[in-house]
Amino acid sequence: MSLSTDLESMFDLSPVSLWLEDYSGLKDLFDEWRADGVTDLGAHLAAEPSRIRDCMARFKVLRVNQHTLTLFGAPSQQELLASLDRVFRDDMADSVLHELEQLWQGALSAENQTVNYTLDGRRLDVQVRLRILPGHESRWDRVLVSLEDITARVAAYRERAEAERHARDLFGHSPVSLWVEDFSAVKKLLDDIRRRGITDFTTFLKVHPEFVTRCMQEIRVIDVNRETLRMFGAADTPDLLRNITKVFRGEMQDSFAEQLQDLWNNKTSQQREVVNYSLSGELINIHMQFTVLQHHLQTWDLVLVSLVDITARKKAEAYLEYLGKHDVLTQLCNRAFYTEELHRLSRKGPWPVSIIAIDLNGLKRINDEDGHAAGDAMLRRVGEVLSKAVDAPGWPARIGGDEFAVLLPTTDERGVAAMRDRILSLLDLNNQFHAGQSGHVVSLAIGVATCGSGDQLEAALLRADRAMYEDKAQHYAGDTT
Repeated sequence: MSLSTDLESMFDLSPVSLWLEDYSGLKDLFDEWRADGVTDLGAHLAAEPSRIRDCMARFKVLRVNQHTLTLFGAPSQQELLASLDRVFRDDMADSVLHELEQLWQGALSAENQTVNYTLDGRRLDVQVRLRILPGHESRWDRVLVSLEDITARVAAYRERAEAERHARDLFGHSPVSLWVEDFSAVKKLLDDIRRRGITDFTTFLKVHPEFVTRCMQEIRVIDVNRETLRMFGAADTPDLLRNITKVFRGEMQDSFAEQLQDLWNNKTSQQREVVNYSLSGELINIHMQFTVLQHHLQTWDLVLVSLVDITARKKAEAYLEYLGKHDVLTQLCNRAFYTEELHRLSRKGPWPVSIIAIDLNGLKRINDEDGHAAGDAMLRRVGEVLSKAVDAPGWPARIGGDEFAVLLPTTDERGVAAMRDRILSLLDLNNQFHAGQSGHVVSLAIGVATCGSGDQLEAALLRADRAMYEDKAQHYAGDTT
């Protein structure tokens, strides 16, 4: 068997689509354009896009191998060559430009990715490689072209690109603030102190609080979404990152210390409530979820953090808690809180504890004569007086319709007497202020008592009540109205 016969067999039996073509017509066209003064092929083709089709029309297919027929679904070479207008069409014209420019610049080989079509209409993404064969460099009349079917690879790339685009859209348009962060430097710091023999991380942080700040500074923010910018009032991502110390400050130091302790204990998925601040300084209550992504557990270089603004919920909870412990009308503590605090003081003190029992004189008469609105106004005025008179750790409470009490921890007989005088003094000022408005004078019956230990607190309450009723009796005995 001759060498030429062997080469023929290799061509026909190759597992790659091979085309033997004649590009001499293309070379003649290029020579004409050069003679006409064309130097920039790209600009020349762009000026008249139909010229690309003229170039493609100059390709002359001489022969294809068996794999080519199989790839394009052609029963014979004659049928394939008769149907090339169905094979080379549509978007191929755009992609062939790169191949033409390589040949124009004098290259004897070229490579390109383009699109062909099978005879039954299926799209083929192909990698094209061509070589002007040795001995034919002057005429380009023998060119070997190979086509590699990369349809599956391109489809996989498109799917991946689509998945990435979809993920990016989900990230960007999520109604929750999302942060992608790199904690790898934080991991290195933690690993370093482990190597130094540190085992009690809690104690280490107490001794070295600056370590928390250093770890916070080592966090690298990779990206944030739109909701993050809206939540924190940032114009764009660079604006947010430039002002990140305004966002994470104050209470965040303690929260991050807890987060570090969890990471030290290999808890790479966490959630907690924290406090952040907008760039304008407004406090934002946050529910934070922190997760080191599964395939990055060895490095912590990809972390997803989600932040949900729970400020409105926290305000509602605080208001409900306030309502549970306060009297709506007077804004003082209510009986439930008063009872709870009595029990706490009886167990723990601090001693001595003084008690002031107070009753509003004449409330029933005002309600009967002027209506409950007038009576409520009198009760609010008592609340104003007591809230201004009593400072922490003492506090006043409304414990009944017209009954009030003041608990004064760490207050002896002299202190409670001074408080009684302060209440009466402020009451006098209140009456002067309201004298020309309602004509009603607020009068209080007051009794005080002091005890030195928990077992005397109940007795002190009874003494304060008795003293208050005695004061009330004297008030009514002297009331000539």
